[in-house]
Amino acid sequence: MSPAISIRDLSKTYESGFQALRSVTLDIAPGEIFALLGSNGAGKTTLIGIACGILNASSGTVAIEGHDTVSDYRAARSRVGLVPQELTTDAFETVWATVSFSRGLFGRPRNPALIERVLRDLSLWDKRDAKILTLSGGMKRRVLIAKALSHEPTILFLDEPTAGVDVELRRDMWRLVRDLRERGVTVVLTTHYIEEAEEMADRVGVIRGGELILVEEKTRLMHRLGGKKLTLQLQEPLREVPAGLASERLSLSADGRELVYSYDAQAERPGITRLLDGLLAAGIGFADLRTEQSTLEDIFVAVVHGDDAR
Repeated sequence: MSPAISIRDLSKTYESGFQALRSVTLDIAPGEIFALLGSNGAGKTTLIGIACGILNASSGTVAIEGHDTVSDYRAARSRVGLVPQELTTDAFETVWATVSFSRGLFGRPRNPALIERVLRDLSLWDKRDAKILTLSGGMKRRVLIAKALSHEPTILFLDEPTAGVDVELRRDMWRLVRDLRERGVTVVLTTHYIEEAEEMADRVGVIRGGELILVEEKTRLMHRLGGKKLTLQLQEPLREVPAGLASERLSLSADGRELVYSYDAQAERPGITRLLDGLLAAGIGFADLRTEQSTLEDIFVAVVHGDDAR
């Protein structure tokens, strides 16, 4: 199956000399939800801008469903919907008018039924006759999403779509993205909310300093890099870890009441068994224990800071 988005050796250097992208190569499959993670200034928005035909690359190519974004711009752009970070809307237009106009910009025929469905999906139907300047920030964000969907794109780029919005809109966004995937739409998401990627993404890419440093299927990534912790609540506090148990993987809490053992996500049962046998031999009892799995946020922080030694 041909990729929905094919990016090859993409680089971008601005006139100031700042290099925003460095030889990025990436394929995104049809119907995939791909989360692009990175710190501010890492290159996420630049990458999306080039893929949508808004920015010019310094070198490299992008193809949207086989259409080059430069030589076949109109065909490529017609397949793409973009929800930008900025709340840029026609303030004096009504919701209905601005969403309908966006559809017309792509040469699509009038389709009131489709516009109604999009507005209802985004809880905007009751606001269809309201002027955009009267809407809250969250509602304006919903209008941007409706505009991006108005021409029925097969690929949707969401650049920080829930930044600064309420929990209700964030949940609506998650539901909408899943619905779009079921209809075969490919979704590329950039976000600072790691739980969004953990909740929705099929694959995760991490970009740092303009370079794509990691791309992996989400569950495989969390299995490979996601550490676990076993916390033992002690019956009596300790001043220090007994010499016979000392290990870089074992630490004692500040109050001496908990021992924390860090281990591999591959479930190192022998290491845990040795620890428990050692505690028994040392006469150290524990009242309770619990395990914790690293989140995608923990992994992201480790990768971005170069701590992914595993």
